[in-house]
Amino acid sequence: MEKITVDIWSDIVCPWCYLGKRRFDLALAGFERAADVRVRLRAFELDPHGRPDDARTIPERMRDDLGMAPAVVAAGVRRLTELAAAAGLEYHLDRARPVNSFDAHRLIHFAAAAGLGERAQGRLLHAYTGEGVNVADHGELIRLGAEAGLDADAVGELLAGDAHAADVRADEELGHRIGVSGVPTFLVAGRYLLNGAQPVEVLADALRRA
Repeated sequence: MEKITVDIWSDIVCPWCYLGKRRFDLALAGFERAADVRVRLRAFELDPHGRPDDARTIPERMRDDLGMAPAVVAAGVRRLTELAAAAGLEYHLDRARPVNSFDAHRLIHFAAAAGLGERAQGRLLHAYTGEGVNVADHGELIRLGAEAGLDADAVGELLAGDAHAADVRADEELGHRIGVSGVPTFLVAGRYLLNGAQPVEVLADALRRA
């Protein structure tokens, strides 16, 4: 039977992306043709010019960059944390630091070539949303890559060079061409484009229609 390809554009420094991926995984778990589904992780940078050493947290960035009132920020963070918990995720967004994610995306491409892309992505997303890890720091990326099953020395070599940089740029260019303007975005079977952290039921329906 023909495989169903699902392309997922996301960013490591996007808590909605972690929630969206978890909801997709839940939808896939209940799909009768789950074995026929092939997932391709696609890179997207919410802030391509972000600094790798920015110490500000998500709430601080929301107040500083978006001018949001502290009470509004707190309510939004609380709501997202509750939604994540309902999907089995533990968020501590008061620790999460939205740094530059380009090297993290390169690491995911490297892991995908070894069949460990989703495992590596999941480890990075949890480190960002739940542990306050700087996912631009090369030492942390080496540690997280090793925890996902990759060779630490190989990850260090990757980060020291520019391997998979072109793959990240190709993902972003493809997303731009098909109209991906925010993340997460799901392209199911090359036909159904779904934006945002869709409910499990919506994602399951898209899989069935594919």
